[in-house]
Amino acid sequence: MTERIVVDPVTRIEGHLRIEADIKDGVIENAYSSGTGIRGLEQIVTGRDPRDVWAFVQRICGVCTTTHALASVRAVEDALDIQIPRNAQLIREIMNETQFVHDHVVHFYHLHALDWVDVVSALSADPAETSKIAQSISDWSKSSPGYFREVQQKVQKIVDSGQLGIFANGYWGHEAYKLPPEVNLLAVAHYLEALNWQKDIVKIHTILGGKNPHPHYLVGGMATPIDINGDNAINASQLMQISQLIDDAMEFVNKVYIPDLLAIGSFYKDWLHGGGIQNFMSFGDFSTGDVRDIDLYRMPRGIIIDGNLKQVLDVDPKDPKQIREYIDHSWYTYNGKDGGGKHPWDGETTLKYSGPQAPFKQLNTDEKYTWVKAPRWEEKPMEVGPLARIMVGYAKGQPEIVEIVDATLNKLDVPITALQSALGRTVARGLETALIVKWLRNDMDELISNIKNGDQVTFNSEKWEPNSWPKETKGVGWMEAPRGALGHWIRIENQKTSNYQAVVPTTWLASPKDHLGQIGPYEAALKGTPVANSSQPLEILRIIHSFDPCLACAVHLTDLENNQTTEIQVG
Repeated sequence: MTERIVVDPVTRIEGHLRIEADIKDGVIENAYSSGTGIRGLEQIVTGRDPRDVWAFVQRICGVCTTTHALASVRAVEDALDIQIPRNAQLIREIMNETQFVHDHVVHFYHLHALDWVDVVSALSADPAETSKIAQSISDWSKSSPGYFREVQQKVQKIVDSGQLGIFANGYWGHEAYKLPPEVNLLAVAHYLEALNWQKDIVKIHTILGGKNPHPHYLVGGMATPIDINGDNAINASQLMQISQLIDDAMEFVNKVYIPDLLAIGSFYKDWLHGGGIQNFMSFGDFSTGDVRDIDLYRMPRGIIIDGNLKQVLDVDPKDPKQIREYIDHSWYTYNGKDGGGKHPWDGETTLKYSGPQAPFKQLNTDEKYTWVKAPRWEEKPMEVGPLARIMVGYAKGQPEIVEIVDATLNKLDVPITALQSALGRTVARGLETALIVKWLRNDMDELISNIKNGDQVTFNSEKWEPNSWPKETKGVGWMEAPRGALGHWIRIENQKTSNYQAVVPTTWLASPKDHLGQIGPYEAALKGTPVANSSQPLEILRIIHSFDPCLACAVHLTDLENNQTTEIQVG
């Protein structure tokens, strides 16, 4: 007999996501992903000055703020053929790299770790044994038996109080948990440490971008004045503060995050579910020069089809034949029609809700069932994100990526195919964090060197005035966001934004069935996964969280004509 279970809302993510899964004989037979909330931004920027758009679309998400702003200014600069100064490029890279490091560490500890770590089990751990384990994998300073005993006592007080807070409603004691109590205690301790650490690294955004979240950007460069001897600009003291924050981040990543990741991963080497589709896409990013020169990307661009690492195809965000968004199973209409695909330059954000009225028990997945569209590359669903970037970089022979992947596979004693799983996706996120925090250090060193040599320029005023613009033009700002390939497409007519579309990582990942019946990465990753207890679907959470969903990014439109709102009921 087939049983349908519903997880709604999926927690420890950004936004509203509903997962329905049909389970037969303890295995997921089919799964369906539904973005259940709508919000408004793309239509809001129509008719506005393109130079101001970044400040609006940055509000697509409260987590991915700097990435949307950066993609937006890149789109306008592409449309107007503006080249920014090297210092501005470095500041942007530093801010994006900071976002990656912060986002990945927070995801591992605070959004995903509890899928693998049994918090309650930590209460029965021997702190002395935990200390031995900690010291065997890292020389991180906080590793004494007394320290872990204090953490254990802190957690015990929370449990005894009955106010579990962040630890409430977990599936503690689930048979899928495999860590011994001592490793669980280690992970819980670092969970709490990461809460303190993450609030410090974002100070880099505050210094260079004025605030966090929603730091400031500027078409043509950065609104970041530099005067090493002044008080009203970025000075020597602030540069040294940033440099120290980067050193602290490198230490935390290399001495806490990566050792924890490999230690926990070693207990789950045989849990290789959640691979899903084997198509991977990366737009590429982290340039060592002009951002438009893809040959200078440290994170390479490319497409892998059916897991074939011997061939990497090209992807061009400007090619209307390559990237199209389909709405056959999404609550939209294109020119009054319920199906079809469009390149983002010609895209629409016209709502047409035809789903069940709340409260409801089950989606009609034969029809339209989500607010998320279905983007495709040459009509193929694609996985984007850390695993896709690592796979593309490895297949293209990027030396740093090949080295760290091979070393990690040797440590875990698994083949590269093991990365094509929920656990592998999580490992890939950690590996690229280790790379990016090093690039963060390098880019900061180059910025300081430029400033010491007298280069303090952060803005190019050429083509800033609208009277120098062509009557009609269009551009695309592509980049790699923490969750994957991100693109913002803009059309400019008569000095105003005439159309704007953002296709974000979670749109690719959470997409529904398309016009060919092909399912998206979430749905494919869940299919075939065994579920030990359908009333406690820990396995579903493991797989979905491995993608780090951001539904706020994936659904960002509004009905301006009727000014309607949608009520979300959770039951």
